[in-house]
Amino acid sequence: MDDPVQIATFVDAQFGENAYVVWRREGGPCWIVDPGLPPSDTQIRRHVEQKSLAPEALILTHGHLDHIAGVPAILKAFGTVAVYMADAAKGALVDPGENLSADFGLPVVVGPIATVDLAAGQTLTLDGSRWKVLDTSGHSPGGRSLYCGEVGIVIVGDALFQGSIGRTDFHHSDHALFIHNIKEKLLSLPDETLVYSGHGPVTTIGAERASNPFLQGPLV
Repeated sequence: MDDPVQIATFVDAQFGENAYVVWRREGGPCWIVDPGLPPSDTQIRRHVEQKSLAPEALILTHGHLDHIAGVPAILKAFGTVAVYMADAAKGALVDPGENLSADFGLPVVVGPIATVDLAAGQTLTLDGSRWKVLDTSGHSPGGRSLYCGEVGIVIVGDALFQGSIGRTDFHHSDHALFIHNIKEKLLSLPDETLVYSGHGPVTTIGAERASNPFLQGPLV
């Protein structure tokens, strides 16, 4: 591709959650991924405006509060932007128990809002770049990752971190399914693939396959 895929990261102070803006060229379309608690929403808005970007999709990798809290502010700032989220995760938009915000004493209700199903196996296109939607559920229902093989990038939400994985002690988690999905859908990607996680620094598939203590052993 003539223009590289560019990713800007915005970190909320309370949970250390990484929100992303993904684009290829100034003045072009962009995605906003997992907008979190303030000040992420304000920082995202300023970045989009500074780069003269046109948000065409708001993508939610899963429904936990730190990944959806900024949705109302983003929609207010940019109007009718399509919201992509797995149907299995939609309940988190209206239920503080499902998005875990009730556990922290700060109930978050985003919806009801219209969403487009982020169905596993489909391919989304951003300004000519193609992203395959991967099922990485298990940390929560309907967990999704986005993989662009053309540039070797995968955005994984809370599926995979540097040296760790997402928690599976929540009421809606499934540890065995989670490990299976990570190993089958993520560790099968090329070693050099850059992993943009929901928390922490960028890592690579090769590094996590070799040393992540949660992912050693055969496929399950």
